[in-house]
Amino acid sequence: MSIYRKISERCVSKGNALSFYECEMSLPDGAKANWDLVHHPGGAAVLPIDDDGKAILVRQYRLGVDRELLEIPAGKTESGEDHLSTIKREMEEEIGYVSDDIELLFDFAPVPAYSEEVTSIYIAKNLKKTKVNRDADEFLGVEKHDMESVKKMILNGEIIDGKTIAAVMAYYGRC
Repeated sequence: MSIYRKISERCVSKGNALSFYECEMSLPDGAKANWDLVHHPGGAAVLPIDDDGKAILVRQYRLGVDRELLEIPAGKTESGEDHLSTIKREMEEEIGYVSDDIELLFDFAPVPAYSEEVTSIYIAKNLKKTKVNRDADEFLGVEKHDMESVKKMILNGEIIDGKTIAAVMAYYGRC
């Protein structure tokens, strides 16, 4: 039985965080096709739950949908950084909390049709307040919501971010 096989890969464009490639593929029937691929270093996201059982979410503008979204804190993995270090850094940067009680829920491929990105999704509890340390280009609102409200916002279409929906589903799946 034939399989898919990458014959060649050519960089079309390099951006700040992403690189775009055109790949020549051999298909299972022996035909060839050109596919697009986005190289992404991967990332991590976290569902932070405070001592009152509330989720700490961020509201931020997202270019891809040209609007603000409510989502869990997340970020791109920097060179030489593992996903747990990424999420510890992002929690402090975005929401001003740290935690030593962080557990991996699952790894998530947000758009496997055209990107190799894998994002690790965590849950954090026993949060300790610290100083917010945002990047210069981050303008975020921090909001606390009880988990039932978060679930309702997902079901009514107010929260559309995939990693947030997946994290909340995992949270309820563990209860």
